[in-house]
Amino acid sequence: MKVTLLGTGTSQGVPVIGCSCEVCRSVDYRDQRLRVSVHLEVAGKSIIIDSGPDFRQQVLRERIKTLDALVFTHEHKDHTAGLDDIRAYNFSQRKDMPLYAEERVLKQLKQEFSYIFADFKYPGIPQVRLHTIDGLGPFEVEGVLFTPIRVMHYRLPVLGYRVGDFSYITDANFISEEEKEKVKGSKVIVLDALRHEPHISHFSLEEAVALLEELQPEQAYLTHISHLMGLHREVEAELPEFIRLGYDGLQIEV
Repeated sequence: MKVTLLGTGTSQGVPVIGCSCEVCRSVDYRDQRLRVSVHLEVAGKSIIIDSGPDFRQQVLRERIKTLDALVFTHEHKDHTAGLDDIRAYNFSQRKDMPLYAEERVLKQLKQEFSYIFADFKYPGIPQVRLHTIDGLGPFEVEGVLFTPIRVMHYRLPVLGYRVGDFSYITDANFISEEEKEKVKGSKVIVLDALRHEPHISHFSLEEAVALLEELQPEQAYLTHISHLMGLHREVEAELPEFIRLGYDGLQIEV
């Protein structure tokens, strides 16, 4: 399986509009972060988790010419706002795009993209096929087995996913002991870490490192990073050897 981090930034991205801090002024490409998303190439399938506002830019940058399915973690705009851009895949692949999400998330998508689901559809709008993730048991995404991992984003339930030996958790600051068991044994884990200071709905750097030291993957990468984290090269130098900061475009073989 090849995993590509399409975006590793928090909801505002990095640089932040109007900010002149050293991170936002950095010329290191690793400090320039689009909204968080990940692409999986597994078992001959091309699957993306979350389509944020930078979706079009991300798939063009990585030359992702085919897409078999789109899977959502939750309904926040920085994870869903790019949904309209799946139209290009509808046109080129000549088929509806399968969307996988919990019922609550699908309901939100129907509200925010009501024209997609209208009785009388405008020509050229996205064509989708909805699949409801019901419960926390394993399910298939176009033949690929996904295991959902329930995490909490403050009071909002969010899904992480395990696919084979890869686990992906973003927008979280709590995971139960029961759900940790689903993650244990993963060779690679991608986990959110917003900044150094504690946050109401995201793991801090210290919290993320502690959780990863408990889970003990062979390799781990941090994502959903804000400009308050600091410069990539400086923060990474202080991390345990098996934990690295993710960056946009990073490719991982699992």
